Amino acid sequence: MPTANEIKEQLEKNWFKFLNDNSAKFSLRTLSGATPPSVFVGRYGYPKVKVGPMVPPLHGDTTVLDTPEMWLGKSLEEIVNYRFSLVRGVSSVDIHNPCGKYVESLQELAMTSKPVESEITFEKAPIADIEQEKDFGLDAKSAPFGPIAPLNTFKTSSSLSVDQRLEDVFYDKDLCSTEGIINLYQHGVEVSRIQRVLSMGMLGLQKNRRLVPTRWSISATDDIISTSLIKAIETSPTIDFFEVYRHIHLGNHYSVILIPEDIWSFEMQEAWYDNNGNYGVGSDFENANGLDHYPSIGGAYFAGRLGVIEHLFKRRHKAAALIFREIRPEYVMPVGVWQVREGIRKALKGRASEFNDFQNALSFACINLYVSKSEWIRNSRIYNNREQMRITDFFKKIDLKT
Repeated sequence: MPTANEIKEQLEKNWFKFLNDNSAKFSLRTLSGATPPSVFVGRYGYPKVKVGPMVPPLHGDTTVLDTPEMWLGKSLEEIVNYRFSLVRGVSSVDIHNPCGKYVESLQELAMTSKPVESEITFEKAPIADIEQEKDFGLDAKSAPFGPIAPLNTFKTSSSLSVDQRLEDVFYDKDLCSTEGIINLYQHGVEVSRIQRVLSMGMLGLQKNRRLVPTRWSISATDDIISTSLIKAIETSPTIDFFEVYRHIHLGNHYSVILIPEDIWSFEMQEAWYDNNGNYGVGSDFENANGLDHYPSIGGAYFAGRLGVIEHLFKRRHKAAALIFREIRPEYVMPVGVWQVREGIRKALKGRASEFNDFQNALSFACINLYVSKSEWIRNSRIYNNREQMRITDFFKKIDLKT
């Protein structure tokens, strides 16, 4: 089995191979291809940020290049290749003033239901020296991206296949953004596409519409949808047993424990390893009052919460939930929080292992995890709150007897 360093070296070789194979195209200031469709809004320099389309030097059906819902089961190499294939042309746009033909063309693109043949011209040839751009590259926080260059012109084929669901919400200027997001989700629009139109300032009251950096729109969409679903099952019956689900992908090991509690609470813990076997742990917790701060583990928290509450909503049952995520060294390159959402979704589609008590459920959930059960529960608010309640109930019983 290859080591983490060997995996990373292979990914970097593939990156340079992609650049070499397409060097003739990248040396030109014009690129044509079928955008998935794909648009991007940066966050650095806020409120004036880099905005633009992403176009691969490929034609035909390129949907998979920017549709995370299709990536489950793909290898890290395949996913990174998808990301590297998308070339960005960017222009500076004021977040608070998203108007003009350029932004309108990107909004029209975001509403399409299938790949769009496009042509993009650059002020200079796209560069691979992506360390110069904070929004791009092989860093510890961002998903990888392909070459980038300042955009000169961008045009698409005259016939665009528009998704009516997106168009209806876009032209409803009296619908607040939260209602618009929930409307699209209820009508079966993929979460990644909802994130895209939110990012392009296409949802909400007319006076409040503005561009949203792509990274922020991802977490906002997960948060809004999951909050709505939590409220929707408040009066549903509680599950009968402790249920444990597990799934492994891309070097991420997930254990999900559903707890028969009448009142909602949610906790997600992450443990990440370096090549020397050292690890750190981060966690966040919320009770029925919700989260009162931005999670320390970032957008992964909202992505995991959405995966859990979708499952409970479909079952029309409620429960508390505890997620253990162990990130092994072979996850050498972050590819985005989509993999948390899809990983939890996949885990919860599997068959549950049922237990009558929390301790046995925890023991099963920790099988094959490097972090010990005692370490997980030491950091767990849900576990410690339950233990505290159990002790309190015990003393209450003593008081009643006396």
